[in-house]
Amino acid sequence: MFLDLLFLPVTGPIGGLIWIGEKIQERADIEYDEAENLHKLLLSLQLSYDMGNISEEEFEIQEEELLLKIQALEEEEAENESESSL
Repeated sequence: MFLDLLFLPVTGPIGGLIWIGEKIQERADIEYDEAENLHKLLLSLQLSYDMGNISEEEFEIQEEELLLKIQALEEEEAENESESSL
């Protein structure tokens, strides 16, 4: 306990950096999973259309929604990258 307090000025900033790194990694994993899931949904939608389970109109509506979500996610990633490089 006493040693923890004694070394706090040295270990505190390191612990903070480790915590920040973990949070950044968690966010990156979430974003990657979101993008991967959206691409899987798009593939599933394409298969449903190819098998005749949904109409062309329904396919186009759902495809547009998924593509817009993918685009928004990619734009958000680009913004985050540009902010982190500053």
